[in-house]
Amino acid sequence: MAAASLIALPAYVRAQALEKPKLTLAVGGKNLLYYLPLTVAEQLGYFKDEGLEVSIVDFAGGSQALRAVVGGSADVVSGAFEHTINMQTKGQRLRAFVLQGRAPQIVLGVNPKTMPNFKTVADLKGKKIGVTAPGSSTNVMTNFVLAKAGLKPSDVSIIGVGATQGAVAAMRSGQIDAISNLDPVITLLQRSGDLKIVSDTRIVAEADRVFGGPMPAACLYAPQPFIDKHPNTTQALANAIVRADKWIQAAGGGDIIKVVPDAFLLGDRAVYIDAFVAAKGALSPDGLVPDRGAETALRALASIDPEIAKAKVDLAAVYTNDFARKANTKYPKA
Repeated sequence: MAAASLIALPAYVRAQALEKPKLTLAVGGKNLLYYLPLTVAEQLGYFKDEGLEVSIVDFAGGSQALRAVVGGSADVVSGAFEHTINMQTKGQRLRAFVLQGRAPQIVLGVNPKTMPNFKTVADLKGKKIGVTAPGSSTNVMTNFVLAKAGLKPSDVSIIGVGATQGAVAAMRSGQIDAISNLDPVITLLQRSGDLKIVSDTRIVAEADRVFGGPMPAACLYAPQPFIDKHPNTTQALANAIVRADKWIQAAGGGDIIKVVPDAFLLGDRAVYIDAFVAAKGALSPDGLVPDRGAETALRALASIDPEIAKAKVDLAAVYTNDFARKANTKYPKA
């Protein structure tokens, strides 16, 4: 009888086992499909089901979200995996514990108005390239593609344009010559003829080719001390994201439209559905960081940052799949 009554305890009582049921999560560009699992987990109540009250603070780009957790104003970040490697070389111990994207979904494209005669990436020398925010993953991707073409970051001008209508307007008005951004911004520009794609990592096979292996993307990461002090809370977060990952893989465009806030649609539901279809394959099906994923990310960063290239990085310390594996046991199906 006692066991039965324990099983029947309501969620708010069970949640007392969490070390920190109320927490702040920072994200840079919440409207992006890059972070769709985060939005699904929030909108479908998956965080609440785990006993969590998550306050999500949205920034213009991932680098700003990173600064929030380093500065102590956020507990956890929904951001790009490579930040965990970059920050280890700066003495900050951050660890990814559940994956949202198995490919970056970042698209680099040029402006047909200002670069009608574009032929190769080398043509970007001296041009203005818009990214979500300087230092964010869209900037890293830009630097990486430029480096493969023999260009240095200083050969172009990097301009932060955000991840919403401002980015679209910057391209359409000719303020920038190229853009490194994500969906739904990319699909909106494509459909209006304001973008010529150069590199598209929404396609997993192309992302693997560009980076030379699996390149983990959006994830939840936190300072190692937070994970050590709050293992049950970390597990609850991983549970919610894995559940969202699996829901997305079983969902269609019509399902997604019913879940995401109207403000995310950039005024065009059809564009958002097209963007979802284009990005779906790049989203993680199970929250697990792929084998060799950290190795690929380190190689990409080292190719554009001499400091990272000469640093000794402990890749085992930048991620763990322990929480995601347990989450898959709890939620084996969508």
